[in-house]
Amino acid sequence: MIRRSRTAALLAALAATVSALGLILLGSGTASAHGVAMFPGSRTYLCYKDAITSSGAVDPTNPACAAAIAQSGSSSLYNWFAVLDSNAGGKGQGYVPDGTICSAGNKSPYDFSGYNLARDDWPKTHLTSGSTIQLQYSNWAQHPGDFRVYFTKQGWSPTTPLAWSDLQLASTVTNPPASGSPGTDGGHYYWNQALPSGRSGNALMFIQWVRSDSNENFFSCSDIVFDGGNGEVTGIRGSGGTTPPPDGGGGTTPPPTGGTGSCMATYNVDSAWSGGFQATVTVMNHGTAPINGWHVGWTPGSGTTITSVWSGTLSTASGGGVTVANAAYNGTIPADGSTTFGFTATSSSGNNLPSGSLNCTTS
Repeated sequence: MIRRSRTAALLAALAATVSALGLILLGSGTASAHGVAMFPGSRTYLCYKDAITSSGAVDPTNPACAAAIAQSGSSSLYNWFAVLDSNAGGKGQGYVPDGTICSAGNKSPYDFSGYNLARDDWPKTHLTSGSTIQLQYSNWAQHPGDFRVYFTKQGWSPTTPLAWSDLQLASTVTNPPASGSPGTDGGHYYWNQALPSGRSGNALMFIQWVRSDSNENFFSCSDIVFDGGNGEVTGIRGSGGTTPPPDGGGGTTPPPTGGTGSCMATYNVDSAWSGGFQATVTVMNHGTAPINGWHVGWTPGSGTTITSVWSGTLSTASGGGVTVANAAYNGTIPADGSTTFGFTATSSSGNNLPSGSLNCTTS
């Protein structure tokens, strides 16, 4: 069990530093929107913050996160924004079984089952009952729809599997405003969310994002504690230091740019051997119109040198960054379509992952 120290993490620092720690690693598949709560942080988001080091290595310090990764694999961290069911269509109770709510009923193309574990040592956000916070929800791909916000009832125990009967609907928010660019680590929807009054102790906030332009829905579970806090986060790497601003929303520092609303790139290591590896990058179009030309940029991990690229054209920049542009035959991507390019690389450090996020831009 994690010791509940009251060290505080500035939520502005979380939003600002996630791009430094983040990267995207998904398998191939149909393009889809993505998003979970960033404040109060969801289990997948805060475990991602806890476990991913600046070099891209996976090293969780939180025991609940470590257990989730052991069950679901490290790809659940790189897919922290993708807890989804492509066919939910707004269905909840009676469709998503009890005990699987935090993993989208285990219907996601990625394994998030470990984030249903019933335990009381998940990373937590400390809040004050009856106050109003600025809730932030990642907008990896922007789409219209409703955000259904639930809180567990007083007396709920995190050591019992989450059931629909534990939840009370607090509000439904339709098409909230957004800050920052879609397709970047810091971009998010935001709105003022009233917290339930007369509450104390552990609780969980669950959000089901119901798209109005698709049957795809997204599921987000955030562990909170009503103890008079002002948004402090405990139980993750580097937590401690400062109290967040009164708005609880992480301040006004704009998130880094690095992508467009329609273009998103994901990274998968296909095979690895001593001193090298092969990877595939999937370039996806989340927009409603075709993309005509794209560029994907990232910084390879320490000790990594790309030796060959296919289905794209490689260029390098000072500081170690690389960019791959489309080939002549795969520059056009239809709406909700995708294409791929691949590469091989040598790695003296054994780290096959990027240092930071993949940024996708259109020509």
